[in-house]
Amino acid sequence: MSPDIADDYQASAPFEGPEKLLEIWFAPSATDVPVLEHACGKKTGLRTVSRQTWEDMLDIVKCKVLSVIEGTEMDAYLLSESSFFVSPHRLILKTCGTTLNLLGLPRILEIAAKEANLSAVYQFFYSRKSFMFPERQSGPHRDWKQEVEYLDQIFKNGSAYTVGKVNGDHWLLYITSAEGFSAGINPHLHTNYMEMGDRRVDYTIEILMSDLSTSAREPFFFSDPPVDGQDATPSSLAAHLSEELGITAIFPPSLTQLDAYAFQPCGYSSNALIKWGDESLEENIDHRLATDSHFGEGYYTIHVTPEEGWSYASFECNVPLSTSKIPHDGKIPDLKSLIKRVVDIFEPGRITMTLFISSEAASGTEESAVEAAQKAFKSALYECSMKPGCIQKNESAKIYRRTDKINYEFGGYDLAFASFELK
Repeated sequence: MSPDIADDYQASAPFEGPEKLLEIWFAPSATDVPVLEHACGKKTGLRTVSRQTWEDMLDIVKCKVLSVIEGTEMDAYLLSESSFFVSPHRLILKTCGTTLNLLGLPRILEIAAKEANLSAVYQFFYSRKSFMFPERQSGPHRDWKQEVEYLDQIFKNGSAYTVGKVNGDHWLLYITSAEGFSAGINPHLHTNYMEMGDRRVDYTIEILMSDLSTSAREPFFFSDPPVDGQDATPSSLAAHLSEELGITAIFPPSLTQLDAYAFQPCGYSSNALIKWGDESLEENIDHRLATDSHFGEGYYTIHVTPEEGWSYASFECNVPLSTSKIPHDGKIPDLKSLIKRVVDIFEPGRITMTLFISSEAASGTEESAVEAAQKAFKSALYECSMKPGCIQKNESAKIYRRTDKINYEFGGYDLAFASFELK
């Protein structure tokens, strides 16, 4: 929720928490973007575009930039309605409420072509959970059919899917194929891009949570801003809350750069940039951090709408996580541990989880990555149910039951989808 529209928001509640997620790849990796005269270090490709240019695009979407953190490989913009991530070769725009996410797409394509010499789209993704209040949306977001028709006018090779129960929690996806992309379209790209040698695993985990418990919702109301006798800023208030609730401990703090914001009178958003790689999985992580070993950089983002009746929290992360137990506390968590940490914070009544992973990473003769993820989903929620403090007002344990499980194979990607609710 934007602080500029707090009054209108209170008068026109409810608020739509579930986000629209747009992801555009203009090249297979950051090493495949054209060389630009004004590039500097890793500030190449789309990262050379000015903040003002992006802000003008976001005006079309109907959201504002609150703050930015610049990492080694990407920039993370915290928005009045969610997040915007910029890498040299890829953009991720995630917006909630009644924002017009897809209306920003034509302008994004213009900016990429004009300012980064990226005139062709390598691959495109658009996804969202089913809306709580679809009647409040406008533009092409009024319903899924209109969104698909809008995207079909831009992309000739798109496919649309509905995953899950149409009359329950479900997930919607529009994806284009990379098959028609040719290095000949952009002569500045390396000709060996199809070998995927420089491309890392493409991995995204989403934990979408509704009906948060009363005790989990309460900390996200900010009627009393002073901290230690001083007036707190939205950022300092959010930083304090992040520490208090354990958000800063979801990933090792030594690997994480967190940017958070507390909205008045309620609501919370945060972006985090995370160093990761083989080094972050080693037992002697402190030693590895002191060396010149290469780290990748990923992100996670959290957004919370705490009002009763439409409470919602989302967690999204693109750091590849192991489905095997990792015992060392200083490491990147395994998938099950991450799910437990997030669910323990928000105590949702309903959960939708998706793992979207590039097929080359999911292939092999052993258990598939998506089936291993499904087991991690179920095991994590079982352990959340069994923890000693997991008690409702009626003093019964919170037991999650799985209501849907779907594995899907797309062109080049595999999906694990599952829904859970309290018994």
